[in-house]
Amino acid sequence: MHSTPSRRSFIAGSLLAAAHPLAALAADPWPSKPVRFIVPFPPGGPVDTTARVFSHRLSEIWKTPTVIDNRAGAGGVVGATAAAKEAPDGYGLFVGAIHHSVNPSLMGKLPYDIEKDFAPISFAAMFPVFIVAHPSVPANTIQELIALAKKGTPLAYGSSGNGGGTHLAGELFNMEAGTKLQHIPYKGSAPAMNDLLGGQVQLMFSDAPTALQHIKSGRVKVLGVASRQRSAMLPDVPTGVESGLPGYEAYSWAALFAPAKTPQAVLDKINADFNTAMKDPAVRQRLLDAGAEADPGTQEQMRQRLRGELGKWAKVIKTAGITPG
Repeated sequence: MHSTPSRRSFIAGSLLAAAHPLAALAADPWPSKPVRFIVPFPPGGPVDTTARVFSHRLSEIWKTPTVIDNRAGAGGVVGATAAAKEAPDGYGLFVGAIHHSVNPSLMGKLPYDIEKDFAPISFAAMFPVFIVAHPSVPANTIQELIALAKKGTPLAYGSSGNGGGTHLAGELFNMEAGTKLQHIPYKGSAPAMNDLLGGQVQLMFSDAPTALQHIKSGRVKVLGVASRQRSAMLPDVPTGVESGLPGYEAYSWAALFAPAKTPQAVLDKINADFNTAMKDPAVRQRLLDAGAEADPGTQEQMRQRLRGELGKWAKVIKTAGITPG
């Protein structure tokens, strides 16, 4: 009995799909089932909130459910390790953060390589870092703060902990400004901010979600923002660059990754749809309300920025002698 041409084509296609599991992906439109976003932090934080905002919009674009999968622990290492083992089919994505550009230098050998085990899709959001002071500090600008510190006035800044983004922002400031602000680590940004409000520390290099309400209430005063461009949240606040520190740029961020070897066609579609979602005015406003600025772009832009972040923080960690807290 001879096979018909259509039967022979079906058999050949089945054999091809069996030999190459990803070949079936090309035949089916993506996505054809729910997409999961692994977030390596607990619910309610800035990265988690950002992921929930953009994943909701993507579910509308894709007409398929999206799921947030929180895998917290070890400064983002637990979630990244799990995400690196996901199948490279676009259905298990990873929402990384500044921690993943810091951890290689801070912790040494990790169970994953953020550059080799992941494919960049796009930066998602930037969380501006504001330099804030207790109202009793006799400085109202970055330059006045530098002058005060160089006079020998004891000044201490609180951070979320050794090696965290708020610590690194402070140490980069010391390097660029030639100051010796004292670092006081806390177990999280909230207790550090509480002690700043109470005057136990004089300063904090705080991400926007932590600082914004206290700046607006007048309980702390803002001296500057550490990003290269002024923040849309507080457009009247000058940057460190404008204040005479050309090398000073520090911010927290969230970004979208896929496991390495995800088909390029799938990466291209996710990037295009993600950029569409992040340009939606309603999405951008929801992020601003949460202390984040939408920051999408191309895959290559993300690759280059990630490489720059890895190099910058490696230098700060080595120069300041920072160790895990």
